Amino acid sequence: MQTAIPATLMRGGTSKGLYLLGDDLPADTAVRDRVLLAAMGSPDARQIDGVGGANPLTSKVAVVSRSTRPDADVDYLFLQVVVDEARVDASQNCGNILAGVGPFAVEAGLVPATGEVTPVRIHMLNTASLAVARVRTRAGRVVWDGEARIDGVPGTAAPVVIDFLDVAGSSCGALLPTGNPVDRIAGVDVTMIDNGMPVVLLRAADLGKTGAESPADLEADAALKARVEEIRLLCGERMTLGDVRKKTVPKMSLVAPPRAGGALSTRTFIPHRVHEAIGVFGAVSVATACVIPGTVAFDMAGGSAAAGARQLDVEHPTGFFTVEMAVEADAGTVRVARSALLRTARRLMRGEVEVPAAVWEGRR
Repeated sequence: MQTAIPATLMRGGTSKGLYLLGDDLPADTAVRDRVLLAAMGSPDARQIDGVGGANPLTSKVAVVSRSTRPDADVDYLFLQVVVDEARVDASQNCGNILAGVGPFAVEAGLVPATGEVTPVRIHMLNTASLAVARVRTRAGRVVWDGEARIDGVPGTAAPVVIDFLDVAGSSCGALLPTGNPVDRIAGVDVTMIDNGMPVVLLRAADLGKTGAESPADLEADAALKARVEEIRLLCGERMTLGDVRKKTVPKMSLVAPPRAGGALSTRTFIPHRVHEAIGVFGAVSVATACVIPGTVAFDMAGGSAAAGARQLDVEHPTGFFTVEMAVEADAGTVRVARSALLRTARRLMRGEVEVPAAVWEGRR
């Protein structure tokens, strides 16, 4: 016997995963995690017995429910299903999967469509913060096709513009968790920052790299990976994240001078695989570091902390990620008042995902 669970498979940004209603899953967290592991086919490097895509970017889950907050429409819990371990990680957000939450909420009837653009206020449970996704709609339905193009995804689709309202320090308690724009960790200058995603920025040159290497080349460098992990573990403690050996945060981003006209070039460990692009919140944190004097990225990105509207292109291995920011400066202190970005999403399939009844017999 198997248990069938209503599910939607969607691409959100440059990731892909299952979107599920909270009411359709077990209330018990341990049972829920076993269900998701079975649905994705973990632990198995190929995820051959599930719907996962054998990569962290395609082994993701969004659990969406009506919001418990009066200032939000829906609650969104992001869960990273580890590919080759029996583990589900709820320690971080995912801004790419977030891009599909608004459209999913409208299609699921959680938020009524209003005109040509429907704003969906999303309470991100992982970090207790808010985002507003602006979803194109027509005649009460989501519009999927459009002219927006994002690097890492072929073709075009309807734009999903996302405003982040209060994400600074959402995981670490402060934008700069140590209070410093730069710290010396294990003999290397690093910037520890959290503007929606805990990220550690390091100069690629300080690790003997140019920053132009392919993800495959970086992953093949065992000495580099060990060095990056050593620094990550030390930074995790200083960022109030505790022992991060079994966590997917902080992300580690090697930064280098721009090569294609952007603010700077990045190569990001997430945390052990090297991302073919860069995550949404990771890009926001990196862009924020570019406007804070003293960080390892500030001079590299042009050394400007001027107040006002800014648009920063963060280069990554398959293109660039544009982050729009509103920067405020007061007595030498820089504050990011607003950060926003453009993503796209597409529903790939909807129906039911099945798991063995021995894992969960379903609601009774």
